[in-house]
Amino acid sequence: MFINWKTREVNLNIVYYGPALSGKTTNLKQIHARTKSTVRSELFTLNTREDRTIFFDFMQLEIGQIAGLRPKFGLYTVPGQVYYEATREAVLRRADALVFVVDSQASRLGDNIASWHDMERQLGRMRRSVHSLPVVVQFNKRDLPDAMPVAELKVALEIGNLSCQEASATKGIGVPETLQTTMRLLLAYLQYTLKTQQQGTGL
Repeated sequence: MFINWKTREVNLNIVYYGPALSGKTTNLKQIHARTKSTVRSELFTLNTREDRTIFFDFMQLEIGQIAGLRPKFGLYTVPGQVYYEATREAVLRRADALVFVVDSQASRLGDNIASWHDMERQLGRMRRSVHSLPVVVQFNKRDLPDAMPVAELKVALEIGNLSCQEASATKGIGVPETLQTTMRLLLAYLQYTLKTQQQGTGL
C-alpha cells in the first residue's frame, strides 16, 4: 500500500496466486477485456517456459474516494512452477490482497495443496498470514466434468471461513464477482488501517 498525499491517490496491489495453469492469467485477461480503456492500462505479459505471469494497472475511478483518497489498483499474477519461487515471493511482497485460484479438477488437488502451502510459507517468512490481509479463494474450472465438490476442496485446503467464489474463467463466469469481492474487502481493510493510524496519531 502506497499513499501519494500530494495527488490524494492510494496504490493497492491485488495478487492472483495459485498452481500453474489454474486460470490466473485467464482471470486477468477477462477483466482487461471487460474494462473500459479509460480506466485501465494495457495488458503486459511476461512469458515463462510453461506458464505466464501478467501485470497491468486497473484504475476504477468510478468507485469514488475512501477517506479522501482515490484508490488505484494494480493486478498481478505469479508463475506457478516450483522453480519460480523467488519470483512468486517478490510479487507476493507487494500484495495488499490475494486471490488464490484453485484448479477444481481432481487430478490437480495435489498441485493446489502444494501451492497453498507454498503461499502460506512465503507469507510466514514475511510475518504475514492469510488472516492478516484480504483473501478470496476462487474455485475455478467448475464447468469441467472432473471438478471436485467445493466442500471437499475447502476441507483439503483448510481455508476456514475465507471468502470464496466459484468460477469458470474461460467463460468469464465468476471472474468479475471475484474481483469485486476482493476490492470490497481491500477497501474495508484500507478504511480500517487509515482509521487506526489516525487514532494512533491523535488526529
